[in-house]
Amino acid sequence: MMVLLRHLLGDVLRRLRQRQGRTLREVSADARVSLGYLSEVERGQKEASSELLSSICGALGVPLSQVLREVSDQLALAELQEAALLGDPATSDPVPAQDLGIESVPDRVPQVADMAGV
Repeated sequence: MMVLLRHLLGDVLRRLRQRQGRTLREVSADARVSLGYLSEVERGQKEASSELLSSICGALGVPLSQVLREVSDQLALAELQEAALLGDPATSDPVPAQDLGIESVPDRVPQVADMAGV
């Protein structure tokens, strides 16, 4: 299973917005992005351009580098989980997410046990 970058990015953006207790409408107005488009970005249905990401991050008051770092951490975890599923000996002892400084696994990245049918 391949993890799509746009899904991880959307999950991070949604989580940041929700942590702030803000609605899609508020953030879309501040970012000057249509409500529908922002919703599609958060759901991983649209690829966001660098300009759009910059605008959304500005509206959220979060540096783009922080968003990209969180996405990178989630991607690293997903890659470790995928390699463990495939039996890659280099990942036979995967690093726990908390050791990587990762809060949680996004909804779209299945847990290893779930995919193994455990």
